[in-house]
Amino acid sequence: MAGSMMEVPSLLPSSLRFGRKVILIISYLTMAVSGTCAAFLPSFVTYCVFRCLCGIAFSGIVLNTISLSLEWMAPKGRTVVGTLFAYSFTFGQLVLAGIAYGIRDWRWLQFSVSAPYYIFFLVSWCVPESARWLIINGRSIQALRNLQWVARINGKREEGEKLSEKVLLSHMQSELNSVKHNHSPLDLFRTTGMRKVTICLMLVWFSTSFAFYGLGMDLQNFGVDIFLLQFVFGSIDLPSKLVGAILMSYVGRRVTQAASLILAGVALLCNAFIPQEMRMARLVLAVFGKGCMASSFCCAYIYSSELFPTVIRQSGMGVVGMKARMGSMVAPLVLMLSEISPIFPPAIYGVAAIISGTAAVFLSETSNQQLPDTIEDVEARSKKKKTEKVIYKEEIPLTQSHMPKRVLIDTV
Repeated sequence: MAGSMMEVPSLLPSSLRFGRKVILIISYLTMAVSGTCAAFLPSFVTYCVFRCLCGIAFSGIVLNTISLSLEWMAPKGRTVVGTLFAYSFTFGQLVLAGIAYGIRDWRWLQFSVSAPYYIFFLVSWCVPESARWLIINGRSIQALRNLQWVARINGKREEGEKLSEKVLLSHMQSELNSVKHNHSPLDLFRTTGMRKVTICLMLVWFSTSFAFYGLGMDLQNFGVDIFLLQFVFGSIDLPSKLVGAILMSYVGRRVTQAASLILAGVALLCNAFIPQEMRMARLVLAVFGKGCMASSFCCAYIYSSELFPTVIRQSGMGVVGMKARMGSMVAPLVLMLSEISPIFPPAIYGVAAIISGTAAVFLSETSNQQLPDTIEDVEARSKKKKTEKVIYKEEIPLTQSHMPKRVLIDTV
């Protein structure tokens, strides 16, 4: 987890300078080599070093995969793609339980989960670079070729051939003008709208990761076979992420994010006060809470990428990713409080989730909207939300006579 957090300061400028694809390719190779070395090097110190490198590679893979997926996807398809991305974690957890059950030697287990990354490294060369990034960095010809290639894949060859470099530059003019100004992670806090988005999402990511990993590291205390419990904890993600995807499509991102965190917090808080002897009741609440947090993670990846503008999307995702890693690093320390009282860990996890769920209520809705390209777009969206909340109340008589009863007419 420390490695995942260490990667962010170097990942952000690297992704902006060299592109999403280059960092993704390097990250896959780093994960493959570091995982293999961690499996077979003799000392504990070298094991820790290469596991730290695995964490660094993990951040590069996740952040650049999210950015590439969303920057290549139309608004109506982002929920589906984001959910499929989240299901890849679920599939990995289910497969891990089976592999770990069959391969009891930890070295061969470590190698078995690292070897596929050599294949991913080779496949990643076929991934097209973000057209947005290419245009911003003066490579509009390559962006045009990529877009025409994607158009052919989508069965829209004629539309792709009609595209021209001039059309692309015209479409991205506002973003190109914004790029003339140097951007840094400090831009996440300079303006009111960006500051609100960043702080709220930092709370969401910290609490989700904090409770998620805290619960996952406490599996052995539920008195159930750890392999079976790992499988059950992975299986609950299947319906929970599907429900989350449906809610994101029909109710919206904001409600889904807030509700999943608050429900998870309530479940964990209730679990804190159930006696240890009632194992089945505690397990049911823990599984429900874990499912809600899985739904929260699924939503957070999509929602956060839609809230941050293109010019600092990598910076924003990096910062909230750092908060997630901090949450996962603090989680096992909180578990140590169970030596004082078993109530403390689940209660702290639950309260943190409820607070962050409340913070998510203050974010803007992004469902079926275009990705913001500039900080000005985010500020305009924030101001629009405030304007829509202003209600002017005018007293108008119900009839022509001077009746004492009056009705309030709300105008937006």
